[in-house]
Amino acid sequence: MSRRFLRQVSQQTPESVELEFVLAGIGNRTLAYLIDYLIFILTLVGFWFLWLIFSIGLTSTLESLGINYGKAPLWLLAIALLLSFIIYSGYFTFFETTWRGQTPGKRWVKIRVVRDDGRPIGLAQATLRAILRPVDDIMFIGMFLILLGKQEKRIGDIVAGTIVIQEEGANRREQLSISPAAQEFASKLPELADISQITADDFAVITAYLKRRSLMTLQARSDLSLKLARQLRLIIGLTTIPAGTTSDHFLEAIYLAYQKQVGDPTRDHLR
Repeated sequence: MSRRFLRQVSQQTPESVELEFVLAGIGNRTLAYLIDYLIFILTLVGFWFLWLIFSIGLTSTLESLGINYGKAPLWLLAIALLLSFIIYSGYFTFFETTWRGQTPGKRWVKIRVVRDDGRPIGLAQATLRAILRPVDDIMFIGMFLILLGKQEKRIGDIVAGTIVIQEEGANRREQLSISPAAQEFASKLPELADISQITADDFAVITAYLKRRSLMTLQARSDLSLKLARQLRLIIGLTTIPAGTTSDHFLEAIYLAYQKQVGDPTRDHLR
């Protein structure tokens, strides 16, 4: 689908990096919703089948032991309903937390949930979205809010502080350029500092800056680059920097070293 038919939003991180996103749109979200619910329903059918077998076996055992199990079926039904809700909420919470804002349905249609500032969602955001999903499903409240809202947010998104965006294409990722000096420095960084101290959120900010620096004024670019470099140098405990290394080269080297050591957890949600 052409992007001119999709809504775009811009957000600013606490580090003053502006991020631009293409919202997922009601069509993609509905398709992801249907895929996830198909998987959930199949899972639920399997659960209820196993629970039925368990319940029959339990009541038969109680009967053979001469124990009054008159209220057991009601309790078993209540427990089954509670477990069904836990499975329902747990499905979305588990996948959105471990797959960085994606469920099987979202991954299939290439959309992702992120926080309002573009950072990856955590357990708290995923849990809030999952718990409030039934409220959004009642009378299609969530769908109406998505259609009418500028940021296409359902109640779960509003409370959790999240948005659903389209994944970034590979052609956009390839635009990030790295200098030869940074590549050389990156190969030495793991020996000079503790790259593991950098979080996924830190890496998201670095990536955002490197992708948008060409759009900044020289003064703004210089100020922000220096600010980020100083913060990251403290984080990784780097004591010495090669002579002639600029703050941009340093950030590029951090980007490469982290990506080599940990991977690129933000490559699909930064835009």
